[in-house]
Amino acid sequence: MNKVVIDGHHLTIQDVVNVARNGYYVELSDDAKLRVEKARALVDKFVQDERVEYGITTGFGKFAEVVISKEDAKRLQRNLIVSHACAVGDEFDTEIVRAIMLLRANALSKGHSGVRLSTLQTLIDMLNKGVHPVIYEKGSLGASGDLAPLSHMVLVMIGEGEAYYQGERLSGEEALKRAGLEKVELVEKEGLALINGTQVMTAIGALAVYDAINLAKASDIIASMTVEALRGITDAYYHRVHEVRPQIGQLKCSRNLLRILEGSSLTTRQGELRVQDAYTLRCIPQIHGASKDAIEYVKRVIEIEINSATDNPLIFEDEMRVISGGNFHGQPVALAMDFLGIAVSELANVSERRIERLVNYQLNDLPAFLTKKGGLNSGFMIAQYSAASLVSENKVLAHPASVDSIPSSANQEDHVSMGTTAARKARSIIYNVSRVLGIEYLAAAQAIDFRGDFKLGRGTEVAYKLIRKEIEHLDEDRVMYIDINKASRLVDSGTLVKEVEDKIGEIE
Repeated sequence: MNKVVIDGHHLTIQDVVNVARNGYYVELSDDAKLRVEKARALVDKFVQDERVEYGITTGFGKFAEVVISKEDAKRLQRNLIVSHACAVGDEFDTEIVRAIMLLRANALSKGHSGVRLSTLQTLIDMLNKGVHPVIYEKGSLGASGDLAPLSHMVLVMIGEGEAYYQGERLSGEEALKRAGLEKVELVEKEGLALINGTQVMTAIGALAVYDAINLAKASDIIASMTVEALRGITDAYYHRVHEVRPQIGQLKCSRNLLRILEGSSLTTRQGELRVQDAYTLRCIPQIHGASKDAIEYVKRVIEIEINSATDNPLIFEDEMRVISGGNFHGQPVALAMDFLGIAVSELANVSERRIERLVNYQLNDLPAFLTKKGGLNSGFMIAQYSAASLVSENKVLAHPASVDSIPSSANQEDHVSMGTTAARKARSIIYNVSRVLGIEYLAAAQAIDFRGDFKLGRGTEVAYKLIRKEIEHLDEDRVMYIDINKASRLVDSGTLVKEVEDKIGEIE
C-alpha cells in the first residue's frame, strides 16, 4: 500500500500531491502521537485548574476577554464551528479538499495545538476512507487563518454539514456512518485548533507550485519547438552569454534549450538566415528563467508552511505554557501566491507572442495562419484569439491580493493577508497558462510540418511525436477546441515533460 507517514516535520510537496491526487494512505507517526497526547494533557490540566487561557477558557477574536465556564467550554467549541461555517461560492475540487485535510492533520501532529489524539485520528480516517467534506471556496481573509472554509471541514467531523462519500453527496452524519466512523464531540480548544491555520491557502499553494514547476519545464520544451519552426538562432543560448549574468533560472533555461534542441537541423546560427531573433525567441532564458526563480522561491515558502504550526494559541508542553501569537497570519503565503501568479502569467504572456509569430505571415516564411488554403480555411487564426483572451484575463488575475486588507472582528483583527484569494487566483492563472501552452504546442507542431525534410532535436522530436500520436496535422478546418484540450492535457498532466525527460534526463 502506498502511504505517507505524517509527523509535522517532514511532509513534502510530492507527498501532498500523492495524497491529494493519487489517493495515498496516511498514517500518524508514533512520535507524533506522543506529542499530541502530551499537549492535550496540558490543556486538560489548565481546564481543571480553571486558568484563563485564550481559546481554551475564553471566547474568540474580540470576545477574548469573555471568560467561559467549565460547564460551557464544550458548547463553546461547537458554537465556534457552526457560527464560523460561512464560506460561499463554488466547492473546492476533491484534490484541494484532500490536501486541506492532510495539511491540517500534519499541523496538528506537531503537538502544539492541544487536540485529543482521537480527534486527529478521526480526521485522518476520514481522509483515508474518502469522506470528503463540502468546502466552499470563498470567505477566508487569510487571518485568523482560513476560519470559514476550515469550519466546513470540521462540520462533517461533528456530524453536521455535507460530504461526498463514494461519489454521493450526503449529510455529514450519514457520510461518517457509511464509512464506519463516529462523529466527534469537540472538547476544550479543539474547535479552534482545527480551524485556526493557513491550511486552505497552503493546500491550494502546494498543488499550484507543483503544477507551476511542470508548466515551467513544459514551456522550455514547447518554446524549443517554436524555435525550430521559426528557424531560430541558438547562439543566444550559448553558456557564456548566461554565465556573465548568472541568474540561476536563466542558466537552467539556457541549458535546457540546448539539450532539448541538440541535433536539430532546423535551428540556425547567428548570421545564417538573420543576425538576431525577436525577443520572444532570443530572450527565452531570461524570461522563462526569471519565472523559474520566482517559482523556486514560492516552493521554499510552501515547504516551510506545510510543516508549520499555524494555529493560536500554541501549546508548549515542555515549558508548561500556552502562548497567543499570530502564526495564523497568511502573509508569507499571500505574497508567495501573488508572486506565483505573476511568474506563471509571464510564461503565457511570452507563449502567446510566440504563437503570434507562428501564425502571422508577415513575421515568418510560413503559410498565413498555418493553413494551406487560407480564406477557405481559417487555420490557427482564432486559436491565437483564445490565447490572447487568456493572457489578458491573467493580467487581471495577477493583480496582487496581498496588497489589500480589511479589518475584522471589531478591529481586533485589523490587518489580514487575503492569502486564500491570492492562492485561488494563482490556481486560475495556472489553468489559463496550460491552455495557452497547449495552443502553442499545437501551432508549433503544425508549423514544423511545413518545413519538409528535417531532423528535430533530441527533446523536440519526442514532443512532436507525442502530439502527433494524439492529434493529426490540420489539413482542413475542424473543431479546434477538441485539439486544444488534448494538447493542453498533455501539458498540464505532466505527460509531455515526463516523455521528454525519459529521453534527455531531468529538465531543470
